[in-house]
Amino acid sequence: MDITPLPRRPLSFGKTVLAAFLGFLGAHVIACGLAIMFFFVLIAMMIPSPSSRVPELASNSVLRIDLADIREIVTTDDWMQYLPGNKGSQPVSLTQAIEGIRRAKASDKIKGIYLNVESLNAGLASIDELRNALLDFKKSGKFVYAYGDSYDQRAYYLATAADKIYINPEGSVSLVGLASSTMMMRQALDKLGIKAEVFKVGTYKGAVEPYILDQRSEPNREQTRVYLEGVWEHMLQGIASARRISVESLQTFTNMGRAFDEARELLRYRLVDSLVFRLDMEDIISRLVGVKSPKQLHQASLADLVAQPDERRPLRDAPEITVLYAEGDIMSGSSYGEGIGEQLAQDLKRVAEEGKAKALVLRINSPGGSAFLSEAIWHEMRRLKKKMPVVVSMGDLAASGGYYVASAADAIVASPMTLTGSIGIFGIIPDASALAQRLGLSMDVVKTSPYAGVLDASFFGFQLQGLSPEARSAVQRMVERGYRTFLSRVSEGRDMPVDSVDKVGQGRVWLGSKAKELGLVDELGGLDTAIQLAAKLAGISKNYRVNYGETSRSLWDQLFSSETSDSFVARLRAKFMTEEERRVSLLMRQLTTYSGIQARLPYGTTPY
Repeated sequence: MDITPLPRRPLSFGKTVLAAFLGFLGAHVIACGLAIMFFFVLIAMMIPSPSSRVPELASNSVLRIDLADIREIVTTDDWMQYLPGNKGSQPVSLTQAIEGIRRAKASDKIKGIYLNVESLNAGLASIDELRNALLDFKKSGKFVYAYGDSYDQRAYYLATAADKIYINPEGSVSLVGLASSTMMMRQALDKLGIKAEVFKVGTYKGAVEPYILDQRSEPNREQTRVYLEGVWEHMLQGIASARRISVESLQTFTNMGRAFDEARELLRYRLVDSLVFRLDMEDIISRLVGVKSPKQLHQASLADLVAQPDERRPLRDAPEITVLYAEGDIMSGSSYGEGIGEQLAQDLKRVAEEGKAKALVLRINSPGGSAFLSEAIWHEMRRLKKKMPVVVSMGDLAASGGYYVASAADAIVASPMTLTGSIGIFGIIPDASALAQRLGLSMDVVKTSPYAGVLDASFFGFQLQGLSPEARSAVQRMVERGYRTFLSRVSEGRDMPVDSVDKVGQGRVWLGSKAKELGLVDELGGLDTAIQLAAKLAGISKNYRVNYGETSRSLWDQLFSSETSDSFVARLRAKFMTEEERRVSLLMRQLTTYSGIQARLPYGTTPY
């Protein structure tokens, strides 16, 4: 059967115009609505929010510490807080967290701490500083109770500062030991037709190995094993002391894989005190504080404590110690909270020119990066210390370029668990000539001299022609010259012979405790230790004030701190990324900045 469709009746001209007009109007109404919403969000961000006011602490309160990440610099006033119904607390920096715990210790209204840290993203040096603050808090006689549905190793290590540790009946403590893994890419690069031309100095400089080897070299494997064993021993000693059990018992738990057993095993090994659910935990805390039910329990956050006035703050005219922060990769173009850029050199110069401070403490938490920028910051450090004492406080990482910068200080303070040293440099030129040949690509180059274009990225950051033996030799000489400069900087700053620096250098990574034995570090301790040392060097050991500067910054400042619209869009886009997306974005940015001579640990390195 042939079914012929009925002829469609064409729309009249008037209806077509009306439909187009309504579509145009609707699109513009939606666009205007979004623009107005964005405008009001920006206006709200400019107006001090209720959270910026000093919160009032109620009597019989408990300080609840919820931490998933410990950083030196954080972003506050997230735009989400301006949406209706959002009651999230402000993030705090490591410095602010420690100060908040101190104020809780001194406050009569805070009766104890409820610690809730299940998955902690931080190095052991930062965790140690926070843990020491909790141990100091306990000297007041107030309680510290910890709860988690499950604990990873770092979170559990921090939780052992508590009087009692509680866990979900189905929870686990992932006490399984430490491991360090590196993705080796040589065979994958070979299949793609890409070769990494590597130029380095340092037997232990492992940053280049993923591109040229199938497994770690023996020297790199040795240094990794040594510092992992040092970290693991430190953790076990701390846990054993806090829980009053033997290190041997902990090793047995780990080596037999008891972390994968049911939670009752945790009780048998005395790793926890009780198995309870989270709602039951709130009842326990309520009884400790002395209230009848969790509904009557007043819980203060670290941000609430940080906002309280500091009654111990000295007079305005007291001598000042300034603290600056250097966190992240040393990369040109880095901005506040995203890495260490030219801004740090400018800040050091500003402190020198203002002359307000009697001493400066630079807190470094960095795996290194650009050797050129490290030299520029070193230069400003050296100029500054002619006017005042300069002390470096090392965080989780202060290695390679991070140590390069630190070596200019009058004194260096590190945590026993800081990863430092790695005195060595390298450079990588990606050679994609084999890939270009497969694709039928070639470069026709006109030169004025034999070495023209050697360091130029000719195609998306890759060389398509390869390097001649003469060019390779020239680049290697440049890298070796950079290493000699690195050695001379450390030799001058640490008052060590160049040969002695070379023996502890060669790219080898050391724990802070070993670095002190080798003369690379002066004292062991945290930021407080560095501040006290700076005051002593400045002759102001009493009645001084500390200017911590900015360890947190509002979203408004983050968005509009750049002069270019491209950076504004990039910052705004980053706020809508997940944490995983931000890490991938940062990794790609780091990989594309592998140009020039580098003084850094491998990309993706996390402490322990």
